[in-house]
Amino acid sequence: MNVVILAAGMGKRMQSALPKVLHPLAGKPLLQHVIDTARSLSLSKLCVIYGHGGAAVPEMLGKLAEATGTSIDTALQQPQLGTGHAVMQAVPQLDESVPTLVLYGDVPLTTAASLGRLVEVAGTDKLAILTVEQANPFGLGRIVRENGKIVRIVEEKDASEAERAIREINSGIMCIPTVHLKKWLAALSNNNAQGEYYLTDIVAQAVADGVPVVSAQPSAEWEVAGVNSKVQLAELERRHQLNIANALLEKGVTLMDPARIDVRGELICGRDVTIDVGCVFEGRVELADGVTVGPHCVLVNAKIGAGAQIKPFCHIEEAVVGDKSQIGPYARLRPGTELGEDVHVGNFVEIKNSQVAAHSKANHLAYVGDATVGSRVNIGAGVITCNYDGANKFRTVIEDEAFIGSDSQLVAPVTVGKGATLGAGTTLTKNAPAGKLTISRPKQLTIEGWSRPVKVKK
Repeated sequence: MNVVILAAGMGKRMQSALPKVLHPLAGKPLLQHVIDTARSLSLSKLCVIYGHGGAAVPEMLGKLAEATGTSIDTALQQPQLGTGHAVMQAVPQLDESVPTLVLYGDVPLTTAASLGRLVEVAGTDKLAILTVEQANPFGLGRIVRENGKIVRIVEEKDASEAERAIREINSGIMCIPTVHLKKWLAALSNNNAQGEYYLTDIVAQAVADGVPVVSAQPSAEWEVAGVNSKVQLAELERRHQLNIANALLEKGVTLMDPARIDVRGELICGRDVTIDVGCVFEGRVELADGVTVGPHCVLVNAKIGAGAQIKPFCHIEEAVVGDKSQIGPYARLRPGTELGEDVHVGNFVEIKNSQVAAHSKANHLAYVGDATVGSRVNIGAGVITCNYDGANKFRTVIEDEAFIGSDSQLVAPVTVGKGATLGAGTTLTKNAPAGKLTISRPKQLTIEGWSRPVKVKK
C-alpha cells in the first residue's frame, strides 16, 4: 500500500523553533515513531509531506533512510491549505493499484495492530476511517451516521449543535482506494469556515459515488492522540513509558515503581531482572538474567552480564559489564569499557576505553583510561592513569595480580608487570618489573624547629 504521512504543520503552541514533528518522544522524533510503525506494515511507497521547518525535516528523513536502508519520498506543502491540500502534494507519487493509508506525523502512538485492522476492513474498494468515541470531543471532527452508516464528517467549526453532541470522532487516519482518492481530491472545495481543503470532505464524495465507508477502532483512545503543545507531549511521553513498563512487567521484570522508568530506545531483559526508580535507558541496553539496577542510573548502549549489580547513581555508556560484577554507587563507565567477570568498580571511579579482566577491583576514587588491566588486580584510592600528554593518548598495561598503591600516577605508555606492587604515592614513568616493589617518593623528613605561619593582625 501507499503510506502518506502529513508532517507540514508549524506547531505554534509548542513555543519552539524546532518543527513540531521533530520534537522527541522516548528519545526519538514524533515523526520517526510514525514512520517506524508504517514500516512494520506491507507498504510499497512512503511519502512524507513537510512544510514548516525548512530543510530540517527532509534532513532528518535522509539520515533515517540511510540508517534503515529504506526509501522515503518527500513532498513540500507550501502554503499549508489543509489536510486535503497536503495529500494532493503526494498524488504524483501514489501507486493507483494499491490503497493509500494517510497518517499524521504528530500522532505517534498508533499501533501497527490498529492500523492493520483498518487496512483489513478497507480491503481494496472501501474507504476506512479510524474512529474513536470520546467523552469530550471538543474541537474534533464528528462522524455523522445515518442508519448506522457513515455519511460524512463535519468539523467542529462547521458543525450544528446536534452534530457537536456526537461523541464519535474522526482520528484523521484513513485507508482509501487510490484511484478514487485522486478523483475526490481534485473535486475538493475550500468553501468552509477555515477556507481550507479538508480531506474529510472525501467521505461525502464516497457516499455519493456508492463507495462503502467503514470504520475500525483502536485498542485505546491514546492511540489517536496528537501533539499540539508541550503539555500534550509530556502526557504522551508518560503514556508511552507506562506502556513500556507494563510490557516489561508482563515479561517478568521487577520494577520498583512502573511510573518512574524511562526507556528511550530498546531495553532487553533476561529473567529475574530488578530495576529501581528513576533509571533511564537509552539506545540498546541488554540486562542479562539476575541483573539488579539501583535507583537513578543512566545506561546508554550498554550490555550488563548475568548477576551483575549496578548500584545507585551510576552512568554507563557504550560499555560491557561482565557477569557478577559490582558497579558503583556513583561510578562512571565511558565508551570502550569492557569489564570481565566479578569486577568491582566502586564509588567515584571512572573507566574509559579500557579492558579490565576478571576479579580485579578499583573500589574508590580512581581514573582508568586507555588501559589494559589483567585479572586479580587491585587499584587503590586516588590512582590515575595519565593517558594524555596534551596532544596524544597512550596506553597503560597492568598485568595480572598487580597491586597499585593509593595515590599513584601511571604515566603512559608504561607497563606494570605481573604480581608487581607500586607503593602508595608512586609516580611511575618507567615499566615496573614483575613481582617486585616499585616506589618513587622522597625520603620522609621531619624538619626540626619549624613553626606554622601565624596570621598577621591588621
